[in-house]
This record gives sequence, structure tokens and C-alpha cells, in this order.
Amino acid sequence: MSHASVRVRIAPSPTGYLHVGTARMAIFNYLFARHYGGRFLVRIEDTDPERSRAELIDPILSALQWLGISWDEEIVYQSARLDHYRQFARRLLESGHAYPCFCSPELLAEMRQQARADKRPTQYDRRCLRLPADEVKKALADAGRPCAIRIRIPDGQTAYTDMISGELSRENTEIEDFIIARSDGSATYNLAVVIDDHDMGITHVVRGNDHITNTFKQIHIYRALGWEVPAFGHVPLILRPDKRKVSKRLGDKDVSEYRREGVLPEPLFNYLSLLGWSPKTDREIYTRSELIEIFDENNANRSNAVFDEEKLLAFNFEYMQRMTEHELATLVAPLLVEAGVTTRYWLETRWDYLREVVRLFKPRVRRLTDFAVLGGYFFSFDYRYDAAAEEKHFSAEAGRLLSDLADCLEALPEFTVESTEQAVGATAEEKGIKRARLIHAVRLAVSGTPAGPGLFEMLASLGRPVVLERLRKGAAYIRRKYGQ
Repeated sequence: MSHASVRVRIAPSPTGYLHVGTARMAIFNYLFARHYGGRFLVRIEDTDPERSRAELIDPILSALQWLGISWDEEIVYQSARLDHYRQFARRLLESGHAYPCFCSPELLAEMRQQARADKRPTQYDRRCLRLPADEVKKALADAGRPCAIRIRIPDGQTAYTDMISGELSRENTEIEDFIIARSDGSATYNLAVVIDDHDMGITHVVRGNDHITNTFKQIHIYRALGWEVPAFGHVPLILRPDKRKVSKRLGDKDVSEYRREGVLPEPLFNYLSLLGWSPKTDREIYTRSELIEIFDENNANRSNAVFDEEKLLAFNFEYMQRMTEHELATLVAPLLVEAGVTTRYWLETRWDYLREVVRLFKPRVRRLTDFAVLGGYFFSFDYRYDAAAEEKHFSAEAGRLLSDLADCLEALPEFTVESTEQAVGATAEEKGIKRARLIHAVRLAVSGTPAGPGLFEMLASLGRPVVLERLRKGAAYIRRKYGQ
């Protein structure tokens, strides 16, 4: 099969938001298609009425677009194709590749339970395949008697060459005659997927290796319908640090959560692309265009990958360091407004100030939201002090030092990094104390926190009026709580 005609797809189910595992598969397929100049398609598998939620479709598509993953053709919705699936179930029934099954769910459960008790395989025992033809005909004519449709697995062996795992085979005795249509006529997953992939012209089905069992089943549907079987490739799963499969059922984060937490789309795309695939270089940071250029499906790994959020945040940090202060400020501004630390109007009139704050915190943050969490006091301050730091650095003596320093700073001809540093040094020397003792108290009084950017850069950026106000309010707070 020529790579020049590559057509791949991602098929999320709207039973939850876009999970990082599904996002990783979307990225893998997207890079595969773009590398070969092929087509990347999207299908929404929304046929499960009990679990699918229509209101989740737009967030899934929005998350894909936020990651920079664009699709090339109109989106296919399985829910619009239900009648289409039924005709192929009937075709397989009429051709003898499938047969009706009249067993009730209760009977099937009883059969499985007995098989387990007898330590036998729990797959279907083909009892309905052995029914006399006249009995089957009569049962089908009885409209009140429901029946499912099972595909008939032939004798022999099923084998195919997996793009990632190589030659795979399975004895057909290990593949049961699975149901392709339920008793209400609706298609099951395996039948619907085969019909959709055929109709969409999918040439390569690239998905998680937990689908290998489905692949052996789907190959039989392709052959029974007389259709060309696409190439299959099964990518290793993404595991949690505890080695369990990353899953929304286990509460793992989805793409939208990382977006809200301040992870950029580019590092998330970059990091996920390296889970289960290797560029075979010493580099880890790549642009999207570089990943498209170097992508080679033969470099996919066979072993499962572990999703490490700390590693993702390291990627995010690296991407933020490569951005200009202006670029970061553009992204940070709405987060500051959303966090309630300032207003849009204030930021629009103090853009240079925002860029200065971004410059100060850029080496210290790993998420965009860290700018608001760590630097909120640059925009508003409610004079609440870190309790542990207060116990350590605030005292009656500290209150007097803050008051004296405020007077010294007020008298400075200029309020700069150099002049504030000299003033703090001179005050400490005059009082006969170590500079660090005063520096810690000043930082806490001005920011409410025990850590942050360089103190004197922070003071100069905040400006004299703000610093004097906070030092004097800090001194007043100390007098009330600790005395003179």
C-alpha cells in the first residue's frame, strides 16, 4: 500500500473530554498523515446512548484544534449512519457469513458462568449455528422473537503484519463468533468501525495496542464483505506512574484541564508525540514542523510509555523560556483578569509593567497560571502574610526596621535596583544586623510570601509609592500583633 495515499483517522467517543491517551493517538495519526502528504480525518463514535453526551463533542473538537490538529474533511458522526450499518449486517446474514442468535442475555450469562465453573473458555458455543434451517426460518418469521446477529468465524488461523508489532497471528478457535448486530438491529462497535473505515477510505488504522483483539475480529468482517483490509498499527499504551493505563475513569486529567492549568499546546503536543515514539536523536524539544518532517512510523516503540506530569511541565518551562516577554504577557493577561487580581483596563494601560512582571517571574514558573499564583501581589495585595514565614521573620524589632527602612527609601533621590539595595544594606549596617535578617522581613511585608524574584528588582518594579505603603502597613501590623 502506497504511503502517498495515506488516509488515517481519530475516532473519539463523547463519553468524556479529550483524554491525553486519545490526544496522543490523534497526534500520532496527524504526524503520519502530514509526513506523507496524506489526509487526517475525524469520526465521532457517538452510538452509545447510555454513555455518549452530545455536549462533549464541541469540547473534544476544540481541544484538538487547540493542540493545532486540523482535519481535512467533513467530520463523520456514527449516530447519523445507524440505518446504513443495518444493511451490511443483513448482507452478512444473507451471504452465510453470519447467523442469527436467539440466546437471551440471561442464557448467555448462565453459559459463561458454567464455562468458568468447568474451567472452559467462555466464548459462545455456537448453539444457534447448529439449529435446523427450518427452525431458524420459523424463528425469523416470528417478529416477536428477538435475535442478534453473530459473524461466523471460519476454521484456520488469522494473521496480519502489524506496522509496529510485526507479524501477529491467532488461531481462529480463540476468536468467538462475536455479535455484529444487537437484537434491536443496532450495529456493535466492530461492525460499525469496519463500515466507517471502509467508507472513509482509511488506509492505515493506527490506534492503541489494547485494540489488537478487535483487529483480529475486524479482519474477518472485512474479508466477509469482500473489502480490502487496511494496514493496522498498534501503538503502546500510556501508563500512569503506578503502571496502570491512563484513564478518565481513574480521574486522570484531560487536555482541557492541562489547558486551564496553564500548559501551552506546543509542549503538550511535543511531549505526547514522544510517548511511544522516538525520533532517534538526543533532542527532545521539536517544533511541530520538525516533528512532521522527521516522523517515521518505524520508530514507534513496542513497550508502553509512562506519562510523567513533571516531565510535561519541564517541557512547558522550556517552551516558555523561548518566548518573548510580550508573547507571554499576551497569554498571561487574561489569566490575571480571570484570577481577579487585576482588570483588563488596568493591564491595557500598564502593558510595560505587565511585561516587566513577566520578565521577573519567567525563570521561576512552569505554568502560565503560575504568573497569577506567584505574582498576584504585583497587581493587588490584601496584606495576608504566609503564616510560617511570619512566625520566622516578623517581630517587634522587624516592625521598627521596616518603619526605618521606609523613611530611608522615601528620601532616596532615585528608586532603582541599585539605590534600594544600598538603602537596605545601609539600614542593616546601622542597626548592627545581618542584611538577610532585614531582607526576609522586607520581602514578606511587601509580597506576603517568603520567596520570589530578586528582592531589589521586585522593589524597583513595584515602585516607591507601593513599596512605602506596604512597608508601613507591615510595620503597623507588627505593632498591633507583636508590640513595639
